[in-house]
Amino acid sequence: MKLLAIDCAASLCAACVYDAEAKRELGRSVIDLGKGHAEHLMAVIEEALKASETGYAGLGAIGVSVGPGSFTGLRVGVSAARGLALALKIPAIGVTSLEALAAQAAEVFPGRPVLSALDAGREEIHAAFYDETMTLTFGPAVTTLAEIVAIATDRSPVLTGTAAIQIAAAAGHAFDIGPTEATADIAVYARLAVEKGEGERPKLLYLRGADAKPQAGFILARLGP
Repeated sequence: MKLLAIDCAASLCAACVYDAEAKRELGRSVIDLGKGHAEHLMAVIEEALKASETGYAGLGAIGVSVGPGSFTGLRVGVSAARGLALALKIPAIGVTSLEALAAQAAEVFPGRPVLSALDAGREEIHAAFYDETMTLTFGPAVTTLAEIVAIATDRSPVLTGTAAIQIAAAAGHAFDIGPTEATADIAVYARLAVEKGEGERPKLLYLRGADAKPQAGFILARLGP
């Protein structure tokens, strides 16, 4: 089965075709454009299909980043994924940018807990914590720097995402650091989508502090052994 993965979570507009049986990427197209995902995404998808020598009819599923990230870009990616899935009568599978970053960090630091953290502005951080088996134990949620530093200090995870260096500096502690970009490599999204398999239709993950911000004590209690 071949899966098409799409990512518009940040400045990149990315797509790749992934062979689920061989567990390898067949072809990709990635452009760094900042804005304008709607104008370029279909061309990027066409380039990825061409590079992989695959047509739309040869696809068995669509994987897509659902955020957190650029709200406009994410809407474009998720809408395209759902539209293509409906037209081709194949499943669409959502993957969060936090889990993709964690998975990419785990490739470099296997068997370690990972804290994915993205600077959300307004002194807020989007975060998710994964244990040594890459099982989600906290989040995705919005926290403050102080709250996320407490988590990092308590568990000494690998840090990844745009807020990783900021967290390490605030903690005054040496951490192993994974990717510090706003999104993961497109092939990671593809692999995770294959591993997840068919489920609910992908939905935009848009976190807001007023709705999702937990209490620090509650966070640490959930992260306890």
